[in-house]
Amino acid sequence: MSVKNVNEHYRCNVCGNEVTVKEVGGGTLVCCEEEMELIEEAGSEEEGESEEEKI
Repeated sequence: MSVKNVNEHYRCNVCGNEVTVKEVGGGTLVCCEEEMELIEEAGSEEEGESEEEKI
């Protein structure tokens, strides 16, 4: 899956690494020789607020 938006969160299903997109440059995030999975966070992105902003 290609990175499309700033603040998208991705997880490696092999080692568990997680990343947050800070700048979209195109391409696909890969870890442990596999594409990383986009993590869907219900609510927080729709409200325009990240978890860090809520604290």
